Amino acid sequence: MKKTGRSILFLITLLIGVSSVGQQKKWTLQECVEYAIKNNISIKQSELDKENAEVGRLDAIGNFLPTLNGNASHSWNIGLNQNITTGLLQNQTTMFTSAGLNSNIRIYNGLQNQNKFRRSKLAIIASQYQLSKMKDDVSLNVANAFLQILFNKESLKVQKEQLAYDEKQLTKIQEMVNVGTVPRGDLLDVKATVAADNQKVVAAENTLFISKLSLAQLLQLDDFQNFDTVDENYEPQNSPVMVEKAETIVEKAMQNRVELKIAKANMELAERDLKIARGAYQPSLSGFYSFSTRASYSDRITGYQQNADNPTSVIGQVEGTGQNVLQPNFSPVLGKPLPFWDQFSQYKGHNFGVQLNIPILNGLSVRNSVQRAKITLERNKNALKQSEQDMERNVYTAITNAKGALNAYDAALAALEARTEAFNYAKEKYAVGMMNSFDFNQSQTLYVNAQSEVLRTKYDYIFKVKIVEFYFGIPISINK
Repeated sequence: MKKTGRSILFLITLLIGVSSVGQQKKWTLQECVEYAIKNNISIKQSELDKENAEVGRLDAIGNFLPTLNGNASHSWNIGLNQNITTGLLQNQTTMFTSAGLNSNIRIYNGLQNQNKFRRSKLAIIASQYQLSKMKDDVSLNVANAFLQILFNKESLKVQKEQLAYDEKQLTKIQEMVNVGTVPRGDLLDVKATVAADNQKVVAAENTLFISKLSLAQLLQLDDFQNFDTVDENYEPQNSPVMVEKAETIVEKAMQNRVELKIAKANMELAERDLKIARGAYQPSLSGFYSFSTRASYSDRITGYQQNADNPTSVIGQVEGTGQNVLQPNFSPVLGKPLPFWDQFSQYKGHNFGVQLNIPILNGLSVRNSVQRAKITLERNKNALKQSEQDMERNVYTAITNAKGALNAYDAALAALEARTEAFNYAKEKYAVGMMNSFDFNQSQTLYVNAQSEVLRTKYDYIFKVKIVEFYFGIPISINK
């Protein structure tokens, strides 16, 4: 009995595990947006641009630091060379080792280093704005793709409901044909309608799959076959932003939208580039220092001794007596080289000073750099003005589109209400034989089209309102 209970418990546990594995995760809009921001390739590229700007700041800091470089060499000299000890030419092999340190620091260069550092900080801010814009763009694209899936799901539901209704009609007409109360032609018309409904269902399923695939790719998901969104019905909400004046929304967008901040940052970068270019007109002052030492592996002179073969030499005579003036002859005494480290200590040397460089004529390179910087600055000023105009136009366009979408949605609702009454009346007439199957199918098609139009205008209105809210500074979200 105990074994049987354990077996049943094991089977129940196994079934629960299989059921939980088989359940698909259904994504909400918030989850889609957050996942896209973390994984979208374009956003990752913008994050790398930001990291690159951080490296640029370190480069600018490094310009203030002195340079320090070490060097070392060891060489062999083989052949006829002057002996540095005896001064004689002879065939020999000599070795030398040398080492040194060199340092240089830029004291003044027309404030170029200071301006480069300030520019690097502006570049970081600009990259942050660019990253924010990329996240906003991805969020809007995700929201649009998400709403498209919801629209396609509801469209598929409408087509399936219509198919189920027509299949019931087919069964009913078949029975009426069998008893002879309805001509066979009506049955063929209904069969054709059911076949067309099946085609519409297949087309709606394909459209839904493509829309899911598009969003899955936007999220960089590999398992797009099992990707799905939550099955929830979203209805248009009265947004408080839509009651704001257009001028208020434009002003809010001018203050908050990163497009204008990017344009302003680019203009400030161009201004800083112009200052850097002009700094090259000024003299530059640098300080330098170097340390060097060496060691030789040749024999050295350790002393002198009188030449035994020629101990003296005549260097002159005493005037009047004619007596020779003699000088002792000495020959150098050669010994082994000094120890390596002793030579490095003995032969060390220092060199330091300052260097002034005054630019006079450099092939007009400085002038041309300044001119290019001025042109770039003018371009960015124009780009800022254009961005302001584009922002104002885009906000007014978004408001107009949202209002137009609301009117279209209201008109679609009114049309659906009329088509619903017309279809109900057609059903009554068709049921008592006062309407043929062709006219009935026409009324039914118009009714289904009205339903689809309501769905289309509904989600179009929801998305366009979100765009207006987005310009007003409200994050992307959808309320039920």
